[in-house]
Amino acid sequence: MGKSSDSMKSFWRGGELFVWLTASGVAISLLMVGAMLALIMVNGLGQFWPATLHQIVLKTQEIVIGQVVGHEVIPNSVTPDRPNGLDRFRYRVGNRDVFGSEYRWVNGEDILSTMSPKDLTFVERREWGPAFGRLSIVGVDGMTESSDSQTWPAIGSLVEESTNLRQRIEHVERDEIGAINYRLEKARLERQALTLDGQLSPREAEVDRRLVDQIATLEQEYQAKTVALEQLHKEAGQKTLLLTLSNGRPLRLTLDQVITVSRPNDMSWIDKLVAYLHNLWLFVSSEPREANTEGGIFPAIFGTVLMVFLMTIAVMPFGVVAAVYLREYAKQGVLVQLVRIAVNNLAGVPSIVFGVFGLAFFVYALGGTIDQLLFPESLPNPTFGTGGILWASLTLALLTVPVVIVATEEGLSAVPRDFREGSVGLGATKFETIWHVILPCALPGILTGLILAMARAAGEVAPLMLTGVVKLAPALPLDSYLPFLHLDRKFMHLGFHIYDVGFQSPNVEAAKPMVYMTTLILILVVVLLNWTAVMLRNRLRKRFAMSAV
Repeated sequence: MGKSSDSMKSFWRGGELFVWLTASGVAISLLMVGAMLALIMVNGLGQFWPATLHQIVLKTQEIVIGQVVGHEVIPNSVTPDRPNGLDRFRYRVGNRDVFGSEYRWVNGEDILSTMSPKDLTFVERREWGPAFGRLSIVGVDGMTESSDSQTWPAIGSLVEESTNLRQRIEHVERDEIGAINYRLEKARLERQALTLDGQLSPREAEVDRRLVDQIATLEQEYQAKTVALEQLHKEAGQKTLLLTLSNGRPLRLTLDQVITVSRPNDMSWIDKLVAYLHNLWLFVSSEPREANTEGGIFPAIFGTVLMVFLMTIAVMPFGVVAAVYLREYAKQGVLVQLVRIAVNNLAGVPSIVFGVFGLAFFVYALGGTIDQLLFPESLPNPTFGTGGILWASLTLALLTVPVVIVATEEGLSAVPRDFREGSVGLGATKFETIWHVILPCALPGILTGLILAMARAAGEVAPLMLTGVVKLAPALPLDSYLPFLHLDRKFMHLGFHIYDVGFQSPNVEAAKPMVYMTTLILILVVVLLNWTAVMLRNRLRKRFAMSAV
């Protein structure tokens, strides 16, 4: 009995049980993370593959054309005669503008036959989602051709021509007309600035006359571009594509509404792979459409990366300076301990509180003051007195500065005391010692805080909803107009995009793949940013290997 008791005491003192429990916890956590990533990838990446189009005939002689996207056993359908229950299939039938819903459930026992004809056509549209059917007629400049064998080879060239025409339209709208609007607004604000005091000097009156002439010239250019744009729209609407839907109804589509046309049942694996990569590239490089349920997410990717970059620029100096003062200069005592406690408590404050503070202080107080001092001609329309990427970045900098302070202090405390004494003994001042010796050795620890800060900032959504993020902002904060980087503009964010598409979308079913894919992109962005910082930290660790960091 004594030996057994001694062995149990030895077992508990050895801690092997806790080692195994810890290892099991880590393994379970990794499995859960892997399963989550696999779920996201399967549901997200699968949407870009050209799926087979099926044509099913129901017992009621109704024809349904669509892609199988789900399958389940009908609840409470298990009987002695049917031990496996009854199946039902979920089809993506498209044509939401005609059928009212893009998805449909079909009971397996109601299906009379299933086929996959090669002539079934998938049409991706700019609005109302995809359209499925059979190509019946292509109309070009009023001339029609009804022979499918003759019209299908010409579809590719027509769609490409229509795509080029749509790009010309977007170029005129955004670049040419956008440049004119920018110059018009600039001239209008200059006139407004001249008349703020109510009186014009002779020199100011001459400047005002030149501005009036400039505005008149720009308005003429605007009218000319508008006429040219209307002509392009008219030209784009002359080419039409007609599909025969599953219910026999012809659907007329102008080719300026068509993005791609394909026959997935007639495509080889290589063709499908090329189409898959093309669809994936369009997703990460184009703008969203259809209430963010279709198209790409490039503005959200750009906004997320730029916001994290601006947040890093803002948080690093303040966090490092505060940590250096607390560790190297401040007299250790009760006051410093209270400051450290306050910093640690700030890390636990809910993020929405920082959002409210950012809205009140940065947007209304600081931004409103900047507008009154620097942009009085724009009032009452705010410039900086409204949400923007600058205020969102500063709000997240406040949110993450406790993490940087704590990590930096840990890095500073890990620098051996001999380094400080050796530097001072050689005649260096305290500032020179900190700048040339302590900070370089503590850089790995500082970068650890930066990694944690970036990871948290990239996923935060609540503060951004109050300080600058919006549902749709196709105009990027970075363009060719001075000052090039427009910190006052609103922006899109991957985290808010997930929330908006997943919970605010009018077409929830079609938005599910978009939610998974946007989540995957957000994870990849965070991993890429963290990987860059980790690689830099590892290089610094090798360089300052003598440090105990």
